[in-house]
Amino acid sequence: MSEALALEGIEKAYSRGRPAEVVVLRGASISVAHGEVVALVAPSGAGKSTLLHIAGLLDTADSGAVRLDGRDMVGLGDKARTEARRGAVGFIYQFHHLLPEFSALENIVVPQLAAGVSQKAAEARARELLGQVGVLERAAHRPAALSGGEQQRVAFCRALANGPGLLLADEPTGNLDPATSDRVFSVLMELVRSTGMAALIATHNMELAGRMDRVVRLDGGRVV
Repeated sequence: MSEALALEGIEKAYSRGRPAEVVVLRGASISVAHGEVVALVAPSGAGKSTLLHIAGLLDTADSGAVRLDGRDMVGLGDKARTEARRGAVGFIYQFHHLLPEFSALENIVVPQLAAGVSQKAAEARARELLGQVGVLERAAHRPAALSGGEQQRVAFCRALANGPGLLLADEPTGNLDPATSDRVFSVLMELVRSTGMAALIATHNMELAGRMDRVVRLDGGRVV
């Protein structure tokens, strides 16, 4: 399988207004192949969110290599990074961050319009995804009218709307009760498997981590 994501020797530190730097990542390296689902497990404050942000081109490393589909991302300008991120990466967070003034359908349509998809095609894609996750009948509802599990499933659809080759998820079920978490995670795995994308999923839930293809641990700023 070809590599969807490769991080090599990632270093990252923050000054946070203090004289001494806070080193978050110390030579972290990880790769994820197309069709592979990898769990990223780490203690709180260990740098997993920073690692995901660097992988998804939302942040830059102080040093090290970042490749998406074999393409070197280091040194790209802001515009090129935005275009690469929009086309290649989907994000899911613990809190869904849906746009409250838009319906479930519209939340999935918006990122497609930003990528140049027509309104008709975007709506058709949104309905297809909502049907896959079992909430098509809720398409016209705004987030406030949806349950937590429904909101997160809509967030999954939004992340997958533009057909990314890489899915990055930061505690995607961490805000849900155990039963809903299990149900929503099963939906996520089905979506990932059906598309053949690569997925790197940060979680504290070891039972969920055990259902993925591989578990990697981030400790002391390094993948161990």
